[in-house]
Amino acid sequence: MESHTKIIFNPCENKENQYIAILVNGLEKHGFDVSRLDDFLSSMSHFKSIQLLHLNWFENLDDSSSSSMWKSYFRKLVVLAAIKFGKKKLVWTMHNRLSHEKKSSKLSRALIQKIVYQADAIVIHSEVSRGILRSQYPNLKSKIIHIPHPDFVDVYGAILPESSEEKTPQLKLLFLGAIKPYKNIELLVEVVRKFPEEVHLTIAGNPNSGAYRSELQKLADKAPNISLELKFIPDEELPSYIHQSDLLILPYSLDSSLNSGTVILGFSYGRTVICPRIGTIDDLDGGENVFDYSYENESEHLEALEKQIQKAITLHQNNPNSLIEKGHRMRDLVLKKNNKQDVTDSLIELYRSLL
Repeated sequence: MESHTKIIFNPCENKENQYIAILVNGLEKHGFDVSRLDDFLSSMSHFKSIQLLHLNWFENLDDSSSSSMWKSYFRKLVVLAAIKFGKKKLVWTMHNRLSHEKKSSKLSRALIQKIVYQADAIVIHSEVSRGILRSQYPNLKSKIIHIPHPDFVDVYGAILPESSEEKTPQLKLLFLGAIKPYKNIELLVEVVRKFPEEVHLTIAGNPNSGAYRSELQKLADKAPNISLELKFIPDEELPSYIHQSDLLILPYSLDSSLNSGTVILGFSYGRTVICPRIGTIDDLDGGENVFDYSYENESEHLEALEKQIQKAITLHQNNPNSLIEKGHRMRDLVLKKNNKQDVTDSLIELYRSLL
């Protein structure tokens, strides 16, 4: 059947995230014909040929201005109406608890509600999402399917061999990813400044605005143990950034974060993380190999983060390889639980059941 099945996977490419490429390549290998959403309404014959649409981050709106926000909202309503009118199968992946963008959150929520009620299936990447969906939409009829986030093992190049030379006593922490306000980077800087000798932090990624970039530069100027690399990190450099650290530190907001590709990326390249207990961490259940924590408010977050850093410092000073060993155990775990081949197979199985 697959050899003729025409589907839309949206977005079908994403420069900042290999997640899409892994899934699209897997689908194409199985003979699915994957098209772009932009072409959905390009011609009647193309429209008719599409059997299924799989939407990711569709609820995110362009909030650069009020008019562009409304424009993108109405464009998306048209797409949903066309899917319904054409009796196409609709799959939506729930990536976040709610949209990270504050300005457009009301419209975004309205859009999610429409998608949820129209979708034939909703893919979740973490079990906790199921409860969130059920509580927000008690009359939900869509199939909820748990398919893990694919691993990133070898996707950005091979893992670098661990060196046998003596590790420095200073704990090297890395924050990696797009730099956005909800990721609590200010809080991270504040905590790391309390460990001027024991910790060095590198923050690597592209800030979402010039204003935010200069705000962070001002903050870090006062802290000699923090290096900022505020730029887009090319894919091929990711393994070496991760390799040069002892540990990734990702103090995400529990309000909006649910899944994290960066957590999976760290594990895939043999490094464990300090991170709140979001869905990704919960599902993997790495026990002592992960430095996870929870918090109710900002002051608790600060305390919890400080405590985990202190714990990591102690372990690192007692045995410099202990953190690396934990990272490699997490790599084995994602290879098993988030195996990209299994993930693609599950997705294809879902499409088959709908078609």
